[in-house]
Amino acid sequence: MKIEQIYTGCLAQGAYYIVSENEAAIIDPLREVKPYLDRLEKDNVTLKYIFETHFHADFVSGHLDLSKKTGAPIVYGPTAQPAFEAIIAEDNQIFEIGNITIKVLHTPGHTMESTTYLLIDENGTETAIFTGDTLFLGDVGRPDLAQKVTNLTQEDLAGILYESLHNKILPLDDSITVYPAHGAGSACGKNMQKETVDILGNQKKTNYALNQPDKESFIREVLDGLTAPPKYFGMNVAMNKDGYESLDVVMNKGLNPVTAEDFEALAEETGALILDTRSAAEFHKGFIPNSINIGLRGDFAPWAGNMIVDVKHPILLVSDEGTEEEVITRLSRVGFDNVVGYLDGSFSTWKNAGKETDEIKRISPAEFAEEFTENAKVIDVRKLSEYSAEHVDNAFNKPLDAISDWVKTIDDSEHFFLHCAGGYRSMIAASVLNSHGIRNFTEIEGGFNGIKKTEKLPTTDFVCQSKTL
Repeated sequence: MKIEQIYTGCLAQGAYYIVSENEAAIIDPLREVKPYLDRLEKDNVTLKYIFETHFHADFVSGHLDLSKKTGAPIVYGPTAQPAFEAIIAEDNQIFEIGNITIKVLHTPGHTMESTTYLLIDENGTETAIFTGDTLFLGDVGRPDLAQKVTNLTQEDLAGILYESLHNKILPLDDSITVYPAHGAGSACGKNMQKETVDILGNQKKTNYALNQPDKESFIREVLDGLTAPPKYFGMNVAMNKDGYESLDVVMNKGLNPVTAEDFEALAEETGALILDTRSAAEFHKGFIPNSINIGLRGDFAPWAGNMIVDVKHPILLVSDEGTEEEVITRLSRVGFDNVVGYLDGSFSTWKNAGKETDEIKRISPAEFAEEFTENAKVIDVRKLSEYSAEHVDNAFNKPLDAISDWVKTIDDSEHFFLHCAGGYRSMIAASVLNSHGIRNFTEIEGGFNGIKKTEKLPTTDFVCQSKTL
């Protein structure tokens, strides 16, 4: 038997590849299925089942493409109602893969169809659980995402999750390995550990949600501090439940190189969003007016989801040469399938054609220290927990994920400084502000990490972030 966790850092997502004898199963596959097909071919095994723990909100699963390419059936837990053919398993149903078995444990609460898969090895020993978004390391799945489709309150769902954990998971042996669907950085939880695999006994000791004295305390603590979910989540759920275009079709449409002239015309004709995926260091020096910068070398897909929101909106790309296929793939992971082309030759093509360009004023932390006065206005776009831990004195906290709301309140007549932790998020914010005609600001390279090193700027006392969630 072999269990392989295939972890994707950008999404903080874990898919699982399980082999026994000459058969395999895959749990919660990503959108691009070639890596799984390559593993199956290399191991010379047949994919017998594709298990989905629930209808994912934060990414588009590869279940449909993988099923079409292999013939393997898709399995969901009880109550799931997909718009495509699938096996809807019963609670405690057994599936055989080689000489091991997978037992279905219906664990609603995060969503009503949420299911944990219990692996029983060739000796009949309960060995591992694949918990999806029911149980994370250090946390549990947020119970506020399924309210609209269930007509239940988040308190109702949290109570259901409590029962699932206490009736189905906590009675299991401490030695069982826990394989969750997500790790630290995912918006599907609030307090996840950086580790991606643990044993259940350790989670029973260290996971705050599993150590509440009663159901009421569990509901209160799990719901405390939840921020609004990203707006694209509902669209991803719909794609996972109702179906989507094959990634092959999406890729063929998006890999469309266009000249500067055609790029400009296409932008006007389609109303496409111009997405520039170059680094912040390159973007600020010159870009196509009204472009939005989300650097590929970062948490690209989640921020694309947060900033663009509408998965059907047409997108035109400005990317480093040779990265276009990677960009389209990573966009497709969160459902953005409507890439209509990319600028052939990247930004230099636009610049060499004599087209209009724009830029963002960016300074170093040392320069910021020199320009800073007690009357300076500073906007910090980090998360509230980061800001609460430590920040520049009198800085305003305006988190990037809420920029569509607070951008309307900015007074462009008053200059301000803009920063995040390292410069990635603040350049996203800078590009959004610029696209709204707000230009009277200066972005700080290196963000708060660089600001602290100057030791010249007044900051608040550090507070452990785990206490500010």
